[in-house]
Amino acid sequence: MPQTLLEKIWNAHVVAQQPDSPAVLYIDLHLVHEVTSPQAFDGLRRRGVKLRRPDRTFATMDHGIPTHSRDLPIVDALAAKQIAQLETNAADFGITLYGLHQNTEKQGIVHVIGPELGLTQPGMTIVCGDSHTSTHGAFGALAFGIGTSEVEMVLATQCLLQRKPKTTQVRLDGSLRKGVGAKDIILGIIARYGIGAGTGSVFEYTGEAIRRLNMEERMTVCNMSIEGGARAGMIAPDDTTFQYVAGREFAPKGAAWDQAVAAWRRLPADEGAHYDGTLTLNADELTPMITYGTNPGMGMSVTGRVPDPAQIADVSQRNALSKALNYMALRPNQPLLGQPIDVVFIGSCTNSRISDLREAAALLKGRKVNPRVRVLVVPGSAQVKKQAEAEGLHIVFKEAGCEWREAGCSMCIAMNGDQLEPGQYAISTSNRNFEGRQGKGGRTFLASPLTAAASAVAGAVADVRTML
Repeated sequence: MPQTLLEKIWNAHVVAQQPDSPAVLYIDLHLVHEVTSPQAFDGLRRRGVKLRRPDRTFATMDHGIPTHSRDLPIVDALAAKQIAQLETNAADFGITLYGLHQNTEKQGIVHVIGPELGLTQPGMTIVCGDSHTSTHGAFGALAFGIGTSEVEMVLATQCLLQRKPKTTQVRLDGSLRKGVGAKDIILGIIARYGIGAGTGSVFEYTGEAIRRLNMEERMTVCNMSIEGGARAGMIAPDDTTFQYVAGREFAPKGAAWDQAVAAWRRLPADEGAHYDGTLTLNADELTPMITYGTNPGMGMSVTGRVPDPAQIADVSQRNALSKALNYMALRPNQPLLGQPIDVVFIGSCTNSRISDLREAAALLKGRKVNPRVRVLVVPGSAQVKKQAEAEGLHIVFKEAGCEWREAGCSMCIAMNGDQLEPGQYAISTSNRNFEGRQGKGGRTFLASPLTAAASAVAGAVADVRTML
């Protein structure tokens, strides 16, 4: 029978399947960071268990690592402890680590370095103790986040107990207009269909608008699939994928490369494959997007107005919106254009790659950020930082009045002082706008790098199209 992309990968990785039970699913790549792994390694020690495949396990430091000077001590005691523990665990269990003292030139956010090192490849099953592991699905991989007990299971067995999810096709036709990017695509999808649209399923993105995206843009879309309720996001591999992977450190070489590409070309869904549901969006109709509430589904066009809870029939949704607007100190029917902001954050596993920094720098070149706005630009990896500096992007950022930082998660999770103060407003290129996510009492508007850069200049929420 015709198969979807998910079905092809799933069927190739099932080790055992008992009736009415989860499948034993083989995992090709296990990515580890300092926050969700310490308890898992402690569990292995207590049981006297070794890693099943240390060669398929790679670790990095990203969540708690400072993005200010690496010469300064880590002020967050918990972060310092977790980072030290990861160094010990990597040494004890024979894992490759990209950290503060080992392979520092390749350290970075886990969902940035996996693709740039060529660890992420089509057809793989990939897991990490982090919900935004869905990023790697941009390569035609089945990639999803797991909990701490599951991290321990994969370390010990290289397998995981999983029930097969459904597949929802998310189709985008048409072309993006000037000033509209990949972040606007995924914010537009979630705004239209809600944060529960993908519950119990994997999103497979299709359509001409998706095919036109480069790999980094595809990663942005897949990254936030989890915010739409999906278990993962996937895009079938094509020549754009193969060109990105080719020549990277862990990519197949020589004859093995030719064999791999031949296998990868068979991964896209067969004609007539069955999807459990379909969501559609016309890229021509998309505008720059921004969130106004406290979940990523509370989004609208940057030129729109904040919705009125009184117009919502569903009681729970009405109450949720009222609560969100109260937290954000926004009024119903209020436009966000011109809303003053205090901080701009350009970074995170969603938008910290070289193409994101190029976009923001192109907008900021020759301009100054508003003097009352603090702007943090945090590259996603040491390699991204090196490339940006080779292109002179860091000079553009500094001359505009931005802070140029080291690689890490930074303000996305309010670590090591990279955070909002109570009541402050931020335009953030990260993926979550929950209450307190970027600092206790902080208020976050999610947007694209272009919208963030334009707003930094204006000192308020801005429509980047007026500056292009």
